[in-house]
Amino acid sequence: MHDTPSDPVSEASRRRTFAVISHPDAGKSTLTEALALHARVIHEAGAVHGKAGRRGTVSDWMDLEKARGISITSAALQFSYKGAVVNLLDTPGHADFSEDTYRVLSAVDAAVMLVDAARGLEPQTLKLFEVCRHRGIPIITVINKWDRPGRDGLELLDEISTRIGLKPTPLTWPVGIAGDFRGVLDRRTGAFIRFTRTAGGATVAPEEHLAPEVAAAQEGDAWTTAVEESELLSADDGDHDQEQFLAGRTTPVLFASAVLNFGVGQLLDVLLDIAPAPAPRPTVDGGARPVDAPFSALVFKVQAGMDSAHRDRVAFARVCSGVFERGMVVTHAGTRRPFATKYAQAVFGRERSTLDTAFPGDVVGLVNAQALRVGDTLYVDQPVVFPPIPSFAPEHFAVVRAKDTGRYKQFRRGIEQLEQEGVVQVLRSDLRGEQAPVLAAVGPMQFEVASHRMENEFSSAVLLEPLPYSMARRTRAEDVAVLDAVRGVEVLRRGDGALLALFPDRWRLSSVQREHPGLLLEPLVASADLPVAAGA
Repeated sequence: MHDTPSDPVSEASRRRTFAVISHPDAGKSTLTEALALHARVIHEAGAVHGKAGRRGTVSDWMDLEKARGISITSAALQFSYKGAVVNLLDTPGHADFSEDTYRVLSAVDAAVMLVDAARGLEPQTLKLFEVCRHRGIPIITVINKWDRPGRDGLELLDEISTRIGLKPTPLTWPVGIAGDFRGVLDRRTGAFIRFTRTAGGATVAPEEHLAPEVAAAQEGDAWTTAVEESELLSADDGDHDQEQFLAGRTTPVLFASAVLNFGVGQLLDVLLDIAPAPAPRPTVDGGARPVDAPFSALVFKVQAGMDSAHRDRVAFARVCSGVFERGMVVTHAGTRRPFATKYAQAVFGRERSTLDTAFPGDVVGLVNAQALRVGDTLYVDQPVVFPPIPSFAPEHFAVVRAKDTGRYKQFRRGIEQLEQEGVVQVLRSDLRGEQAPVLAAVGPMQFEVASHRMENEFSSAVLLEPLPYSMARRTRAEDVAVLDAVRGVEVLRRGDGALLALFPDRWRLSSVQREHPGLLLEPLVASADLPVAAGA
């Protein structure tokens, strides 16, 4: 029971805000859909992507995502479940968009790490795990696709332990080998939870809870093996310890098949039982903002084009403290200017509804908030600034021009919008001029998204001309003249004012550093070295 609708402490205790992270194709969007299905907020899952005549998942709203069958943008879904409020943030499914995933991880209290039963830990999973470790985000692991042939369960646990240093503490254990998924042994109760397939996994899979002796009689050797392996885990200190989990030393493990909706209900229950509620949030001055302090929020994402009818722009803000009330006037920490919140919405995939109140852990969509950028802090009464969210070091560069010079106004508006959202970084110089800015990206698919959106949202098809650079370093105004004189090096200004020197390769960078040791050539946060970013 919670006290009153306006009590931020009791309301925060009911919130669970988490992200789903994994390597591409491990089933993130399918799991997102299955969780919403189990919470009864949708009636039928559209888990098959990119097939003619099939629906995309509710979180993949962009045309390009549906065509590719991957998540490019992150999406926020909020729903109620057993008296709790679940804020689920889906994340991009491609490594080229890891910067967007990093932003989402700045807004959550826990993460669900999805591991493919056949492939185990993969590079993108490892990279994102490091972000979670650095940010102190506790991780629940879901070994997915157990309905397909895959690796041995104990072998997968051993890989998690040796490669990322987390002690796996399974809460469920599969009955039946990978490819023969009959159900799970609930290691906390000793009972057997048997799953039954539904047509295409489109509806919630029926579950039966059976006593151990009934399971032994009906499942035979498969049950016996599961019990023996569970006992081995207990002997190896593999039982859940809440304190160790919250300290980031262990990871509870569940076995599932998201596409069949097997094990998804268990994940929702586990999130309610053990995932942390919103807590005091660290601030730039080394303190922490208590959840019952006056309202504050962090903008972690800006997105346009979600509503094709209105062409509006939404800034997603995670409530960090206090109570949000639609219409309240908040202060933008960066400019100290007031900001009215008349148009506040809750977002569920593509669907939106007016949001009147929100509490710590909730995500508020602020519509047409032109003044807001990723990393901005909002507050009322007591000033606060949360740590900024850094931009990554770009590794791909291309000049962008409008195909039709008569549509320059649309071109400029589109480029500014993509820059504000952080879809790509935009670099400019007096030499190149406003009509030919440089797009800078972590991965080449960002160019594809930028080009697609320029044509389809802003009615300005573009031409992209790749540039021969692969490295960027931050420099300062007094060093520009020297760098401009170096062949094959170019200095451009980013939207946030940073001066970036671009180099074709590491050899040229080293050579310039040798010849001009006094130059400032400061490394940027690298996507391959995410943990550096957290305190940047």
